[in-house]
Amino acid sequence: MNTNKIGFIGLGNMGHPMAKNLEKAGFSLAVYNRTIEKAKDFEKQSTIYNSIEKLVENSDIIFTMLTNDKAVKDVYEQIVSLDIKGKLFVDMSTISQEATKENAKLIKSKEASLIDAPVAGSTKPAADGTLIIMVGGDKNDVEKAVPYLNKMGKLVKHLGENGKGIAAKLSINYFLSMIYQGLAETVLFSDKLGIDKGDMLEIINESASGSGATKVKTPLLLENDFTPAFGLDLMLKDVLLAKDAGANYPLGKTIFESYQAAHDNGFGNDDVIGIINYLKNLK
Repeated sequence: MNTNKIGFIGLGNMGHPMAKNLEKAGFSLAVYNRTIEKAKDFEKQSTIYNSIEKLVENSDIIFTMLTNDKAVKDVYEQIVSLDIKGKLFVDMSTISQEATKENAKLIKSKEASLIDAPVAGSTKPAADGTLIIMVGGDKNDVEKAVPYLNKMGKLVKHLGENGKGIAAKLSINYFLSMIYQGLAETVLFSDKLGIDKGDMLEIINESASGSGATKVKTPLLLENDFTPAFGLDLMLKDVLLAKDAGANYPLGKTIFESYQAAHDNGFGNDDVIGIINYLKNLK
């Protein structure tokens, strides 16, 4: 019987359903979120803490799912000030490799462990427990985390040392950024040529060019509903991290410019496929 006490820090659009899957699996779970209201629906089955210190103190394995380098740094600065000997931290945030490696080094200096385990997939796969989880870290630490990761994802891939999980995540989102802009441009181009949007999307999705990425964004395009499952600003963050990591290629340069311009023009809070609203206004 698994007796580890699990902690989860960060209950945003992704973290909340991921933590819910741990709760549904019956693990001993405690949660923390800076905005406490987002934790309310955990109160029946899990423990809600109002401080990171209390959660870490009462947990053996702690998952973190945070927005960016700064948010992760702020949380882990608190964590490394505590007595964390023997604890395992699983950071599922998408941040820079440098930040991940530095966090792992700091955690190790406190006789604890950290693995990076970012995910591929948006809010529905997070809710369904079908994320792809890319992991970097020591093999023994990864094996300790796998029973919990398996409740959040359909594939857990150990790729090597700390930072390799992040490397894979930046690579897949670099590719996705191109797919989404390509899909948006194709819909706009076919519309210009007089092809119904629904017909074009059906052709795309039934052809070799279709994918899970195109299919999941089709309803948003058909309904002109850009409520974020994965926000454009989050994609901008990830492609800029890819740029900083060395993605200096022709398509990449265009992608960086497009997502930055979409953000600058007020589309950052839309879903990533909302880039179509920026593109359609180009002259």
